[in-house]
Amino acid sequence: MTRDTSADTHVVVGAGQAGAAAVAAQRAAGFTGRIVLVGAEPHLPYERPPLSKEMLVKPESAHPIIRPATWYGENAVECRFGDAAVAIDVETQRLDLASGESIRFDKLLLTTGARARPYPLLDRLGVGVYTLRTIDDAEGLRGHIWPGRRLLVVGGGVIGLEVAASGIAMGASVTVIERAPRLMTRGAPAPMVEALEALHRAHGVAFELAAEIVEASRASDGEITLVAADGRRFVGDLVVYGIGVELNVDLAMSAGLEIEDGILVDETGRTSHPAIWAAGDVARRRYPALGRHLRFETWANAQNEGTGAGRAMVTGAPIDVEVPWYWTDQYGHNFQVAGEHVAEEWLTRGDPASGKYTLIGSTGGVVTGGLTVDNGREMRPLRTMIAKGHRVTDRAFLADPKSDLRKAP
Repeated sequence: MTRDTSADTHVVVGAGQAGAAAVAAQRAAGFTGRIVLVGAEPHLPYERPPLSKEMLVKPESAHPIIRPATWYGENAVECRFGDAAVAIDVETQRLDLASGESIRFDKLLLTTGARARPYPLLDRLGVGVYTLRTIDDAEGLRGHIWPGRRLLVVGGGVIGLEVAASGIAMGASVTVIERAPRLMTRGAPAPMVEALEALHRAHGVAFELAAEIVEASRASDGEITLVAADGRRFVGDLVVYGIGVELNVDLAMSAGLEIEDGILVDETGRTSHPAIWAAGDVARRRYPALGRHLRFETWANAQNEGTGAGRAMVTGAPIDVEVPWYWTDQYGHNFQVAGEHVAEEWLTRGDPASGKYTLIGSTGGVVTGGLTVDNGREMRPLRTMIAKGHRVTDRAFLADPKSDLRKAP
């Protein structure tokens, strides 16, 4: 006999992409009990990708809010926004909030995400130094970029490059400073890096690579000077830095959950405690077919794991295994990446000079990765090929942009 769960309480801590997906998935899976969504920020759940793009350049047309406020009431989801979770008592299965409220749970889902990794050398400057992780960060930064401003972007990852593109669109002069000898050292195929760097340079962005910042100062007039270990000096009016993230695992640690570069979870999202699940950036999920745990920091992963973990809390079904995938929009161009970022060969499909093309990565004769540039319609079949371990048998077919990848031999 199935146990009646209508009197149960499910609590989701973290009101971002994964948390919002999870509460919707629980209702869709037929859970009729109490759901409480807890978020440290006072805002409705919102998407992060627009923060470095539309929220800066065209805030009037940006729509980062995932669902209207009315949806939560209509679906009986109690919201505790702006009231951070501060402690978990695993013995009594109780969650304590900063306001003093305590909520007893039957099942708990942690979608606590991550925060911008601090850069003490820059942070001590105070005024004129920004990170971009929250909607408040975006709103605060927007008012400090205007034509003629000199913007120094420290960190040449996806966020850094998106901020650089937005800065150019807003009329600023932009210099990107990266400590590594190349951009996007984490999670980007070399052909994509080359294309993006060329695109940025064409729009006037200056790049300073292999530049380790060792000094930072701000003059009385607000001018900021950064000095690299090799003596290079960079002068600007404001700095935006993005050097990675720190996972929000404090709650999980206090609860004694097993942690190793994220909260370790099984294929359903369940942690080392039977009543606690985790999903999104903060979770490191076991992939049985690979025999190891993996963690991803993308919109797609947060949506998939949030949905899957929320459903699993109701049905016990494993989270769908999807090929890792993300996208970035810069200067009106869309880049999408899936699968492995390193391949023995990148087969070109279409003419890169046209600005619309696909690259298919293969290793050992098997499709393992892919990149589309302004050609997003090919991403879904490409991800399917990666998932199935499609073997390259007809190179001419794959290279022909007129062929249908769904019918690849």
